Amino acid sequence: MDQLFLERMKKDLKDDYEAFIQTLEQERFQGIRYNPKKVSAKQIEEHVPVKEHSPFCEEGYYVDEPLGNHPYHLAGAFYIQEPSASSAVTILDVQPDDIVLDLCAAPGGKSTQIASKLEHGFLVTNEYDFKRAKVLMSNLERMGIRDYCLTNSDTRILCEELHDCFDKVLVDAPCSGEGMMKKHDAACENWSMDNIRLCAKRQQEILENAYKALKKEGIMVYSTCTYAKEENEEVIASFLKEHPDMIQLDPEVSFGRKGFPCPGMDASKVVRIFPMDKGEGHFICKMKKTEGSVRPLPLVKNRQCKQSTKEWLSPFLVKSPEYAQIIKDRLYIMDHPFLDLKKTRCLRQGVYAGDILKNRFEPSHALYLAFLKSNYTHTVELTREEMNAVMHGEQIHKKADKGYISLCYDGLSFGYGKSDGNRITNKIPKGLRLLPNSQVKGELK
Repeated sequence: MDQLFLERMKKDLKDDYEAFIQTLEQERFQGIRYNPKKVSAKQIEEHVPVKEHSPFCEEGYYVDEPLGNHPYHLAGAFYIQEPSASSAVTILDVQPDDIVLDLCAAPGGKSTQIASKLEHGFLVTNEYDFKRAKVLMSNLERMGIRDYCLTNSDTRILCEELHDCFDKVLVDAPCSGEGMMKKHDAACENWSMDNIRLCAKRQQEILENAYKALKKEGIMVYSTCTYAKEENEEVIASFLKEHPDMIQLDPEVSFGRKGFPCPGMDASKVVRIFPMDKGEGHFICKMKKTEGSVRPLPLVKNRQCKQSTKEWLSPFLVKSPEYAQIIKDRLYIMDHPFLDLKKTRCLRQGVYAGDILKNRFEPSHALYLAFLKSNYTHTVELTREEMNAVMHGEQIHKKADKGYISLCYDGLSFGYGKSDGNRITNKIPKGLRLLPNSQVKGELK
């Protein structure tokens, strides 16, 4: 590990430095955050090998083992997330009707956490890197997120087009990743002061853009997973100097510790998390915009779900969402009006429900992750062994309703198949199937 990094940490942490050094030799913290839209805490505790609750998030737990192939994970019932990474959304304090922007969103931990808090609100989730945006899309689908707009845009373009629109903005900024050193060797190998300075410059630019998107009285949370003061307190101090209408707010949480002293900002009103605090590392600052304007999101008119669309969906869904949009014979659905974006590149709005073919409608895998079991017209409950076979691409012999059918495990829809009444043909996308030598892990109690 770089000697300069250690010297800087010793200077900043003072009496806590030795405790920090000891954590570098320990196993990193692993966690999950369950999806309250799909399961309860009781279900998770009964069926997933979790340990104690995480202090950083109501839905968070510590775990001892990788759970990527657990049935509940495949069905979007939980998200694998380093425990302290959930702290930023906790501090953002999303309300059910909020219009929220997650500006640097991949791979999706914070976006799916935000969406789990929304009822009648809306999420715009953005990722500049296209490959990472596709990963974000996959996670949004798996977690059953329905009312959202996923953009793949420069933050300047997005925030100028949607200026003064958002109640809450999260800037989980790209950073030097000092808090990821135990997980990713590259974070340690690529550490340098030049990289820290480069990150700080980019963070200031992103914050400047985010400010435009925030409406008057709106709340912004800035977070990183690095320890560097240059990327944290100093970025905030510079931002506050340029925007006197932005004021720091008390995060009002009991976890973590105060920030490092820095002229131009209140270090007592930020949260720092170190491995000594049972998380790998996070910095969070909460701010409020006291001046400016308020503007509604620009919406596409007349996209209410038509009777013809409901008829396409009726063989699959008990109740159709309120809004629908067809793009190149693909049907997208959600309960919030679609955004009318002119300059911002949009990859997805709502649930990709399926394809409109010549004389029929072909449903998609995403459709069968987006709803609870009770909203699917035809369902079949599988055993763990049957789910394992399906996830490995096999057909299974099982009596079920004829036609397209939701495949469920423990009441959770994880995909779909096509039944002839006695045999179910596999419709799990090949890219999501498990490798031949892997098993669905996590024996259910």
